[in-house]
Parts: sequence; C-alpha cells; structure tokens
Amino acid sequence: MRIPTVGVLALQGDVREHLAALTEAGARPVTVRRPEELDALDGLVIPGGESTTISKLAHAFGLLEPLRQRVREGLPAYGSCAGMIMLANKILDPRSGQETIGGIDMVVRRNAFGRQNESFEAELAVTGVEGGPVEGVFIRAPWVESTAAEVLAEVDGHPVAVRQGRLLATSFHPELTGDHRVHALFVDMVREAVEERSEVGD
Repeated sequence: MRIPTVGVLALQGDVREHLAALTEAGARPVTVRRPEELDALDGLVIPGGESTTISKLAHAFGLLEPLRQRVREGLPAYGSCAGMIMLANKILDPRSGQETIGGIDMVVRRNAFGRQNESFEAELAVTGVEGGPVEGVFIRAPWVESTAAEVLAEVDGHPVAVRQGRLLATSFHPELTGDHRVHALFVDMVREAVEERSEVGD
C-alpha cells in the first residue's frame, strides 16, 4: 500500500512538530497554504496555535470554504488544541468574527483549562491507543462542553479527545511529546479511508 499524503495546515501554530510526528507515524507530510494543495491530500492535520488567528488567515487565504467542502466530502482530518476548535460545529465563546471548518458535532469552550501560565501535563488513557497512557500537554487548551461524537479521553469529566467518523480532535498536543501514537491512530484512519476509496473505484 502506498504511503498516505497528509497535509498540515501551515498558516500558524506548531506545524514543524506535526510534520515530524506524521513522518514517524508512517505518512508523507506536506504543508498546506493554498486551496489547490488540498486536492492531493489523503488526510489533513490542523495544528495548535491561536484559533482566532487560524480562522482569519484561512479566510484571507481563501481556504475556509474549500476546507469545509473537503471535510464534508469525507477527507480525514485531525485537529489538536486550536485544531479541535476549528473542527467543532460550534464554539461556546467565539471571538468576534471567528469561524470554524466544522465537521464534528460538538460544542467547545476556548481556553477552558486557563491561560498560558496554567498550562499542565497529564497522563491520559485514550481509547484506540494501545501501550499505556498518553502524555497530554495542555496549553490554553479547550475542552468539549457537549458532543454526539465518541469520547476517547477525559480530564476531570471533560472530554479532551473525540472521534466522529473520519474526524479526530484532541485538546492536547501529542506532537510536543515525542509520542506519536495519536498520530499513528490518525494515519490508520487515513489509510482506511484510502482503502475504502480504492474499493469503490474498483
């Protein structure tokens, strides 16, 4: 089977770390800044950063509606931290003019765990990830207020990792830890989607 091509939305945030994690997880990562670059992708990662800035830049680069369309068409996508917010259908406390790509039936709260100086790490049991707890790095992280998606992990009763169909989102930053198991889970989701498309094509 060919190596899947996974884009990393490279408008703002920890792009380089996701590129490295995807490589370790067995994907061929590429950066994405223009709408036409979406056409060659098997999957997409939306990195952490500042969700309002990512939203505004996606709009300015003409990416917002093409991203929504690809997600509606079934493109696998994974969002970490700000990326989780971008994949939410609704933000509880959006900044003025803030928009999302959507796709996951959830309501998220921005900066739910506090500001930068309240960042923390926690060991998490993540459904679908074998080999023991995942080290979760939470930096101005959101949490999920309510969702119809499958909850994969929680902190103090708040969902911090969810999956809905081909979409995955985490409040935390696995790309910062050197543990690539969450990215491997996503790359497996991408491979499954590629195989399904191949079978339909046959």
